[in-house]
Amino acid sequence: MISAHSSENNPKNEEILIYVNGTLYPRNEAKISVYDSGFLLGDGVWEGIRLNNSEWIFLDEHLDRLFEAAKATGISPQLSREGMLSALEETRLANNMTKDVHARLMLTRGEKIRPFQHPDLSVYGSTLVIIMEHSIPLTLRPEKAIKLVTVPQVRGLPMSQDPKLNSHSKLNCVLACIQAREAGGDEALMLDPHGFVNTTNACNFFIVRSGEVWTSTGDYCMNGITRAKVIKLCKEDGIVVQEKNFSLVETYSADEAFITGTFAGQTNIFQIDGKSIGSSVTPITDRIRMLYRREIGYEKN
Repeated sequence: MISAHSSENNPKNEEILIYVNGTLYPRNEAKISVYDSGFLLGDGVWEGIRLNNSEWIFLDEHLDRLFEAAKATGISPQLSREGMLSALEETRLANNMTKDVHARLMLTRGEKIRPFQHPDLSVYGSTLVIIMEHSIPLTLRPEKAIKLVTVPQVRGLPMSQDPKLNSHSKLNCVLACIQAREAGGDEALMLDPHGFVNTTNACNFFIVRSGEVWTSTGDYCMNGITRAKVIKLCKEDGIVVQEKNFSLVETYSADEAFITGTFAGQTNIFQIDGKSIGSSVTPITDRIRMLYRREIGYEKN
């Protein structure tokens, strides 16, 4: 099986240095306390960022989202925005990385004095971990297609746990992925609380019908930066794009389907619930992929 985050094996990843609260450690020596809020409770927020030509792609948007999530959850970062960028660059340079790299920034409420949920028990300040790996997504290969299965696990309501929040508490999505795997799929297609098609367990979801690009309203899906860029690029290129409610019936008869995410950009979906979606000819998705790769510096005008 394959996932949206499957990548080619790179032996260099065994030698990476990992940033933990201001210090760089070899991979097998990087540790946090078992009393850390992130480990005990999934109490933290995170960002995934790609590197190309020694530049962090859409860095401002990712830092905006990280600090917005930290504010919403009441986690006080130990670093300013400039300090966060410095930590990223310190880790990048120490690992001698320039392209095809994925970084994960993880910010938790920090170590607790007792293993319970109350935030006042986190008395040592927040924990920041940065992991950078060399990664070329396997889904860039046409033969590595992802099969989706619709699952009973749904995207939640904002007053329960806002699905726009990039939190460490991902159990809802993990359960969805498990349900999809048990049903013979690679990843899950999740519905919103009203039964409309929403997102996968890990990425945002799009379909193409009669030359139009459709995605969910955005009310119950993750606040995807790649999703927003695709919508923007479609509008700029004259491709009709709609954020709307649509059903599984409309999805099954789509001409094309794809998912978006920071890790792999755009990934074709050719099968959902055992049903073939469109054909191997995907002109709109291919056009969007070219526009996106140009936007991030992989394709030149």
